[in-house]
Formats: sequence, structure tokens, C-alpha cells
Amino acid sequence: MYSRRNKYDYLSLMKTALITGASSGIGKEFAYLFAQDQYNLILVARNELALNELAQECKGKYNIEVTVLPHNLSVPGAGIALAEKIKELGITVDALINNAGFGDYGNFAHSVLKKGIDMVQLNVVNLTELTLIYSKEMVQRNEGEILNVASTAAFQPLPKMGIYAATKSYVLHLTEAIHFEMKGTNVHVTALCPGATKTGFEKAAEMGDAKLFESAVMDAKTVAKVGYTGLKKNKMYVIPGAKNKILAFATDMTPFRKLKVWLAGKIVG
Repeated sequence: MYSRRNKYDYLSLMKTALITGASSGIGKEFAYLFAQDQYNLILVARNELALNELAQECKGKYNIEVTVLPHNLSVPGAGIALAEKIKELGITVDALINNAGFGDYGNFAHSVLKKGIDMVQLNVVNLTELTLIYSKEMVQRNEGEILNVASTAAFQPLPKMGIYAATKSYVLHLTEAIHFEMKGTNVHVTALCPGATKTGFEKAAEMGDAKLFESAVMDAKTVAKVGYTGLKKNKMYVIPGAKNKILAFATDMTPFRKLKVWLAGKIVG
């Protein structure tokens, strides 16, 4: 048993993982994985109740420190404000998991303007802010881990999910570029590109009876594990599941752009 003082000295020496969108789904599973490996956690999402429940579970089970920061990351400057709050707390971020994001389903012309702009703000701008801030710190220390959650939607334009696919393409391309730039350092940068996953995403995106979620839907635990393993191995990107790999490469390797869009539209339904 640790004395109270020794316990907190020990906790202060542990690494810390910042996980956005941590209240459910893939983000929640990432929290478990980092906690098991004795990282302290910073959990971020809008659902404070769910974050507190997860925090209590991880603290009790893994003897780690967990900081809960309820935060809306879909508003301008949210990533910068979050980083400033963490700095005020005196916490060093050793691993950044940019998991927060959402999608929408339907024809672009019928989209709700605010929802589309919020999606770009959350999926792209906030992610860029946090990645810029923490990549600089990690390079200075010559150590760190960044995982950005993209999607198989990143590999092609996606009719009926046009904004979402475009944001995830940005995430994938940005992450691949940073991964290359980090060669020769001890900073790992990985993009996780899941396909259809049981996270409640389809409900939030109002996907209804879209074909994408009819079969071979993966569970969040498996997807997070693939991402976690890929990050530790410093893979440039990882795609969970054989079907998702085939679909991603089939559309990505199609030489004709019209055919690529047509195939993607058939997959989504």
C-alpha cells in the first residue's frame, strides 16, 4: 500500500491521455485501454454525468487520476480554450485522442446550416487546434502520441454524407502528413479509420434505414483496440475489419472519379 503522499507522488509521474468524445462509444473504450496501461486521464465531452461515472470506474479499478472537463468542442475556439484550461491545471498531455465528432445523413441541399457548420468546427477546426497545440509540446519533449479518428468515409466523396466525408478526408490527410513529418522523432501519429460501428453514431446522424449499418457493423471495443495497437506501433493509419479494408481500398483505388462516387453512394444507400 502507498502512503497518501507516496501515492500522489506516484500518480504525478504517470503519463496522461486526453480523450475527447470520451462519454461513450469508441472514446469510452479508449479511456479503458489507457487506464489499463496506467495513464492518468483527462475526459472531455458534453455529458458530464457520463464522464463522472466513467471517471469513478477508472479511478476505482485502475488506481489512476482522472480529470473530468465537460466541454462543447463544436464552438469556435473550443480546442484552444480546452488546452488553456488544461494548462491552468498544470497537466502535461502525453497522449492526445481526437475522437469527438459527428455526422449527418441526407442530401446536402437539405442540410441544416448550423449542424453542417458545427460538424466542420468539431471534426476539423477543433481537432486541428488541439493537434497543433500538443504536437508542438510533444516535439519539444521528443515524446508523445496523437491519434485522430477519421473514417473509411475519408477515402472517397460520400453522397448523402458529403460534409462528414469531407471532414474525415481532411483528418486522414492531415494525420498522414504529420506522421511523415514526425519521422526521426519519438512522437507517434496515427489515423484510425473505422467503418460502421455500434456507437450511437447512426442515430445521431439520423441515418434511418441506410444500407451502411445493415451488416458487418463492428463494436466500439474492437475498433478502439485496433486504433490503440496501431498508435503504439506508430502506424500511419489503421482500418479495423476486413470488410472495411476492402471497401476503403476498392473505392480509393478506382481510377475514375465518377465511378468512385457512384460506388460510395451505393455503399451508403
